Amino acid sequence: MEQVAKQTPQGGLVMRKPSVWRTYRKHRGILLMLVPGLLFYVIFHYAPLYGIQLAFKDFRIMDGISGSPWVGFDHFRTLFYGSDQFPLILRNTLIISFLHIIFGFPAPIALALLFNEIRSKLFKRITQSISYLPHFLSWVVLAGLLTTILSPSEGILNYLLGLFGVEPIYFMGDPHYFRFTLVVSGIWKEIGWGTIVYLAALASVDPHLYEAGIVDGASRWKQTLHITIPSILPVIAVMLLLRIGGIMEAGFDQIFNLSNAAVSNVADILDTYVYRVGIGQFQYGLTTAVGLFKNVVGFLMLILANYAVKKMGQEGIF
Repeated sequence: MEQVAKQTPQGGLVMRKPSVWRTYRKHRGILLMLVPGLLFYVIFHYAPLYGIQLAFKDFRIMDGISGSPWVGFDHFRTLFYGSDQFPLILRNTLIISFLHIIFGFPAPIALALLFNEIRSKLFKRITQSISYLPHFLSWVVLAGLLTTILSPSEGILNYLLGLFGVEPIYFMGDPHYFRFTLVVSGIWKEIGWGTIVYLAALASVDPHLYEAGIVDGASRWKQTLHITIPSILPVIAVMLLLRIGGIMEAGFDQIFNLSNAAVSNVADILDTYVYRVGIGQFQYGLTTAVGLFKNVVGFLMLILANYAVKKMGQEGIF
């Protein structure tokens, strides 16, 4: 923080830090730019916290939130002890989320490293633009494309497999292949967009480190292994923490548009359960309890992951 000079009664000068309000007043133009973002979070993230009490109430529309009677932890008891579906749904959520982390999280890092090795700027821009494109398509559109591409009778993928003597595979209707389809399609949609953060981190790596590596005789692979990856490791750690914090989010849009009754046993997750029970059966209290459970688990996982990251020498997020 910059300092200001203040004259003492004896005629000397003393350097003091400016007051907080003076700093705010000086940078008020920049601070005003934060207002839209703050309003967004206040209106759409903090104001809805008032509705958390539905998890502990027997909500009645005519009585409203404040007038509905308290039921304590009855909704949570129903979830954990009175529902035959909840254990399966929780298991599916965790499995799909872990598969996305294990296979989907490293994918943008690997692609960013490959982009970083491309020397032709034109070719690099074209390939990056192509990889970004699926991110801007909704899962409604992509579900139609995937249904056509993966069709066992008319899909191009099964046609190519048939050339090698492989029997048609029901990717969208076989429980053994559906999770594989979710993971691969999720990577395809988001891998390009996910490289943006890592490419920005790669741009900040000191070029002198590569020059020193070349002098020492390091190959491109060794430069990547010993210079590039360690340099972007703090960014990777932060992104991993954020992903772990959302471990209970398995991707509602994707599963809702791709799943069907044939794969419900492996595709039904907490979000689809909330949609089906909350909106379809009007059990708002029960589904609010599910949402609160998800947030608490995600918060605890974030705390534990941040602690582990700090133990490994990284900064973490707090």
